[in-house]
Amino acid sequence: MNQQQTAAKAGHDGEPRIRVRGLGKHYGALEVFKNIDFDVGKREIVAIVGPSGCGKTTLLRCIDGLLPHDTGEILVGDTRVTEPIAGVAMVFQHFGLFPWKTVSENVAYGLRMAGAPKAEIARKVPEFIKLVGLAGFENAFPYQMSGGMQQRCGLARALAVEPNVLLMDEPFAAVDAQTREILQFELLRIWQERPTAMVFVTHSIEEAVLLGHRVIVLKGRPSSIHETIVIDLPEPRTRETLQHPRFAVLRERVWSTLMAEAREAEFVLER
Repeated sequence: MNQQQTAAKAGHDGEPRIRVRGLGKHYGALEVFKNIDFDVGKREIVAIVGPSGCGKTTLLRCIDGLLPHDTGEILVGDTRVTEPIAGVAMVFQHFGLFPWKTVSENVAYGLRMAGAPKAEIARKVPEFIKLVGLAGFENAFPYQMSGGMQQRCGLARALAVEPNVLLMDEPFAAVDAQTREILQFELLRIWQERPTAMVFVTHSIEEAVLLGHRVIVLKGRPSSIHETIVIDLPEPRTRETLQHPRFAVLRERVWSTLMAEAREAEFVLER
């Protein structure tokens, strides 16, 4: 079975939810990435890793329609992405909550923006607060919550609109190591209950291997896809996955792919 067949199997077959073709982005004379091609299945998690500055977040924002791309195209379903579209939700690194709104009000925000009826909002908000483990904290404000709780709230807000595509930009980078591990397995639990197409950007190789069905490695200046690694670990992923011999092999493969360029990039002067 080749990588494309494995990707289709991971996404439960059928047409991909996301198609990225020949994508390029530049800022003036600075070319960020070029010739980016990949698909994401309807029920597949694709993790993206690469050295700092290779354009991972920029790529994610292009897929979300928050940034224009300069070459190529992005399709979500049959819709060509040129601006933010319905059915795509983003979870940011720094929570992105409104400090003056409670948990319930933050979770309801996306639904209100989408014009959902009040009855639907009243039904969905408690459901998704419970899904992310925040039941009992509906009236708490962000300043009263830990970083992990705030990120759970941000995830609930994204999930409440029931997106076809979930984009996650280093969502656990701002929390401590213990909370990060808890949230990783919470995300896997939620995905098992409500599988969707997910693109997950991270600097953590272990996180990419744990969460992803495939890991896309970006390298170069401008960056492009150096390798796509199929993560053939047993499902569902649990804490025992971290001790699986195959996990160590895959982690080392991604690490060795990135290491040489990471060492070189550390000693490059910006011009």
